[in-house]
Parts: sequence; C-alpha cells; structure tokens
Amino acid sequence: MTTEVTAPKGSARVAVQKFGTFLSGMIMPNLPALIAWGIFTMFFIGDGFTPNADLATIVGPFIHYLLPILIAYTGGHMVYGVRGAVVAAIGTFGVIAGSDLLIAQFNASLPAGSKELGQVHMFIGAMIMAPLAAYSMRWLDRLWEDKIKAGLEMLVNMFSAGIWGFVLAIIGFYPLAWIVNGIMNVLSSAVQFLVDSHLLPVASIIIEPAKVFFLNNAINHGVLTPLGTQEASATGKSILFLLEANPGPGVGLLLAFTVFGIGAARASAPGAAFIQFIGGIHEVYFPYALMKPALILALIGGGMTGVTTNMLLGGALRAPAAPGSILAVVAQIAPGAYFAVLASVVLSAAVSFLIAAVILRASRKRDLAAEAANDEKFSAAISQTEANKGKSSDALSGLLSAGAASGPITSIVFACDAGMGSSAMGASVLRKKIKDAGYADVTVVNKAIANLEDTFDVVVTHKDLLDRASQPTPSAVHVAVDNFIGSPKYDEVVEMIRQANGAPVNS
Repeated sequence: MTTEVTAPKGSARVAVQKFGTFLSGMIMPNLPALIAWGIFTMFFIGDGFTPNADLATIVGPFIHYLLPILIAYTGGHMVYGVRGAVVAAIGTFGVIAGSDLLIAQFNASLPAGSKELGQVHMFIGAMIMAPLAAYSMRWLDRLWEDKIKAGLEMLVNMFSAGIWGFVLAIIGFYPLAWIVNGIMNVLSSAVQFLVDSHLLPVASIIIEPAKVFFLNNAINHGVLTPLGTQEASATGKSILFLLEANPGPGVGLLLAFTVFGIGAARASAPGAAFIQFIGGIHEVYFPYALMKPALILALIGGGMTGVTTNMLLGGALRAPAAPGSILAVVAQIAPGAYFAVLASVVLSAAVSFLIAAVILRASRKRDLAAEAANDEKFSAAISQTEANKGKSSDALSGLLSAGAASGPITSIVFACDAGMGSSAMGASVLRKKIKDAGYADVTVVNKAIANLEDTFDVVVTHKDLLDRASQPTPSAVHVAVDNFIGSPKYDEVVEMIRQANGAPVNS
C-alpha cells in the first residue's frame, strides 16, 4: 500500500515530539505505581487520613527504589527487550546509590544544626540510564553476533549482560549521579525561584502552547513529574502536578465553542468537553485551538489563573493525576486543599471560556463567511455526506486506490503520542462504526507511535503526528484526522473497507 504523508520530515517539532513520546513511554505504563504510592501517602504518612507508622515505611523505598527501577526497566525494554531492561535496571541502581552517597557527603559537611538535603529520587536518572544502557547493550551484542561458538551462546549472553550491567552501575554511581543531582538542583532552584518570586503562573506561557502542539509529554514527564514527586516525597504534596493536568483551561475553551462556535466545531464541542473533563483526554481540544491559534491565549490565561489560584490558596496534589481528568485530580488532592484545587479548576475554566468567547465572537462573521467558502471544510462535509450515501469522494478515491492492490483490510491501528488517550477514544469510535457496518472481523486497536510495527493495513492518526506514524509503517494506508470525535475520515475508512472487503457476511 502507498502512504499518504503531508507533514515535513525531520522538523524540530517532530524531534521534540519523539523525545516526549519516549519519555511518556517510560512513565505512563508505570503511572499505576505512582498512583499506588499516592494512596499510601494519602492514608498512612503522619499527615494522612489514617496514619500508620508501620505501613508508612513502605512510602520511602517505594519512591526511592521501586519507581525509578520500574521506569528504567520499561525504558530499557522499549529499546532492547528484556535484555535492555535488565541492564538498564542495574545501571539505574548505580545512579541511585551514587546520588545517596553524594547527598550523605554533602550533609556530613554541613555545620551542626543546618538543614540537611533530602534524597534525590532518580526519575531523571532512570530516564537517562535506560536508553543509554539498552542501546549500548544492543551495540555490544552486534559486535560478536554470529561469532560465538555453538553451545556457548547462553554463557556469553549471560556474562556479557552481567559484566556490562556492572560497568553501567559504576558509570551511574560516579559521573551520572553527579550530573543528575546537578540537573535536579538547577531545575528545583528554577522552580523555587518562580515560586518565591510569585512567577510560577508564567510557566503556563510555555506549557499551554506546548500541549496544543503535542509537546506536553516532554515537559510533563521530563520535568514536572520528577520535580513534583521530589517535592511530594518531602512535603506530601506539590503544586507542580497541577501545572499541566488541570482540565479547566481545556474545558473552558470547549464550552466557548459550544456556545459561540460554528459548524462542526460547535456540534462536536459538547462531546469533546465531556471526554476531556471526565475522561481526562486533553488531546481532544488541541484541534479546536489549532484551527484558530489566537485561542491559545485563552488557554494561557486559563492556565495562569489556575496556577495563581493554587499558589494563593495552597492548592496541591499528593501524586500525579493520570489521566488529567477531574476525577483523577480530585482523587489526588492533598488534605486541606480541596477548595483551592476545585476553585483553580473552576476559575481557570471560566477565564479560558471568557477569553475564547471574546475571540470567537470577534471573528464570528468572518468565520461564517469562511465556512461557506473554505474548500477544505466544505469538501470534508461533502465527503461525509457522500460516504453516508455510498458514493465516492476524491479523498476516498485516493484511499481506495492505495488499498485496492493489497486485498481485504483486516487490521487498523489508531496511533497517538502515548497510545492511551486520544488513540483509545478514536479506536473506540472507529471500531463502533466498522462493527455497525457489519465488519466485525476487522480489528481496530490503539497503540503508541513508538510501538508501531509495519503489520497493519490502515493507520489512523492526528494530522500533526502523521509524519512520525508513517515512518515505522511504510506499507500501510495512512489516514490523518483533525477531530478525534466526529471526523468524516472515519466514514471514508468504513467505505474503504466496504470497497476492499466486499459486502459484509451478515448483509
């Protein structure tokens, strides 16, 4: 099959997206462990709901050892399977021990009565060591591939991984632990400067546009989660968990479209608002902001309002809210911070709504005229109508010509950055449409772009991620959408299946 590719390759944004995807690939599968840690702190530490000194002893080792090792194991496995995972875990343990030694030496040098430094939890160390260990192990294995005498393969494999894991632990113990402690010190000092200077809301100027361009994972998982976890381990809570996860700005934008939008955007906004606010899938509002970039100002305003509210009233979470649903946020609110956090969500949504409403109202006449004349939007509507009537469209014809040569379509994958939020939602919508059309034998799954393999007939993804999704799946038909809920391309995919597979069996 041919591939439809429209996005430029090798752009800086794509590179940052790939970096963020790799970070989220290490963090997101382990979010249940972070949530479990948050529950332990919620109940059993001294300030918890049901303090228990015995069970509270789990909290420290959990975050200091288990979570970084899980992250390292996951990252190593992404690169080089179990072999990469094992050496990554070994190397990361060296980073943890090296960091502890550095902290102990620093504390021993302090004058009596000085405030000592706490442990540095090696989330960033794990995210650095994991790819370093796995890629280097894979490179070493290739050096002696096909050169080992028969019968000695297991011996060489076991000892080579063990010896290289030992070397990585030494590397982690000395230079890497020093580097990561320095990075954490710089980042922590920068955040503390923003807090002390009452400038933390300024972070929304970076975070909110980054989210819209699918760069949020690099910021959230690369910086905010490690720093927030570090702070929460010392104080039991952190405002940093709310900088990116607050659902208020996004739902405010979508509510503005519900009231003041036009056309398909207005029609789909209520459903998107429910999915974003309750389901925690923030990606659904990205296309709405991208179709009118001035609306990013509304998101920034909402984000800054939420952060300011939390700063003034003491809002914070015990652990990351994952996904960024209001339900997940409420579940992780620190004791005594319920009013502050809920107020930050409501006020950020209100500010985002008001700013977006002004922008949408100011451009309404122009948008209505453009809606009638815009070929792309008009043709998309025609495509949906034609697909519903069983007729062809230019876009559909292109898809059909790509897929016809390879026979029936049996497998479709909906790919997104992390493989959990928007891809799961899109796969659910598409799966239902295909099933309703009578093609229950066609499988529709969702995956992270980093985990794609060239085994699918059709790949559906957001248009901003098309370039990255096309690279590992060159033989698939690629369908780019800009709306996860009601894209006309979904109907075109169903029609493509009908053309390629023939009438459904139960018809």
